[in-house]
Amino acid sequence: MSLRRALVALTTVLTTTVAILAAAVPAAAQAFPNGRTIKIVVPFAAGGGVDTLARMLAERMQAKLGTNVIVENRAGANGTIGGQSVQQSTPDGTTVLFSSNTHSMAKQVMLKPPYDPLTDFVSIARVGEAPLLTVMSTKMPQKTLGEVAAAAKANPDQWTAGTPALGSPGHIATIEFMRLTGTKLTVTPYRGTAPALTDVAGGHIQLLTDAMVVLLPMARDGKVKGMAITSSKRSSLAPDIPTAAESGVPGLEVISWYGVWGPPGIPADVVTTLNRAFADATRELAESGRLKELGVDPVYETPEGFAKFMAADVARNAELLKSVGFEPQ
Repeated sequence: MSLRRALVALTTVLTTTVAILAAAVPAAAQAFPNGRTIKIVVPFAAGGGVDTLARMLAERMQAKLGTNVIVENRAGANGTIGGQSVQQSTPDGTTVLFSSNTHSMAKQVMLKPPYDPLTDFVSIARVGEAPLLTVMSTKMPQKTLGEVAAAAKANPDQWTAGTPALGSPGHIATIEFMRLTGTKLTVTPYRGTAPALTDVAGGHIQLLTDAMVVLLPMARDGKVKGMAITSSKRSSLAPDIPTAAESGVPGLEVISWYGVWGPPGIPADVVTTLNRAFADATRELAESGRLKELGVDPVYETPEGFAKFMAADVARNAELLKSVGFEPQ
């Protein structure tokens, strides 16, 4: 065999070997996301605050990562249907959960939770936080939360508060309202914010506390009454709506926060990539003013910092639930 033929043969063998080795490398070991579609699971019905923010982030991430980023709504079972679908997914970073602090409270509010949010998921990123808004049916005459408290004490059977899910920020705020005022409302969980808000507007239930982004438009249109926001100062989005303290319930300060989780076993480098991608998308939304329109303040946090924050938040809320004798359902 001539030297030239030998070199050609050797080159062919090397090229084939490299191709075989490249094909043998698992997709997860290649540069993430490597063109694969990323699915963000929202465990609530479309149209709520969590869903709105998730879709805004997905749009920005898609441009940054150069791959498809889609949002899938999987509502039900207090948000755990969507959560469980992520927990049981392949841990390659292509399926993640986007939710509010509702997700973190599943073990505290459910009688038989399908998982432990603190140990059965990988914390990826916390992206924002926001005060909540309490709205009331226009069929009710009260004008302040103080008046609501007085009426609820006199006739507790006439007052029902909706919540998007047990353990949601709105649920925690409702329990805190009852603790501070000594009232006992009937609390009814829904499959998301939108159906609960529809029932308040229709006068089927009296109160709802949840993200401003969803409740404020109907309050502005006069379909529900905007009663108070759960922060220490008024919001620039609705300067005419008082704080809870101004409305007669001092001490009612509860925030909603939004985070991203993945199934156990995701490689550390993929978690880092996702954390950076969500942070970049959040930064762009903040700089463009889009987050301000939602009443959301951006948060930039490492996965480790997020995990510590969530553990502390769960412990604090668990104590609140215990203080009012809440029983998991």
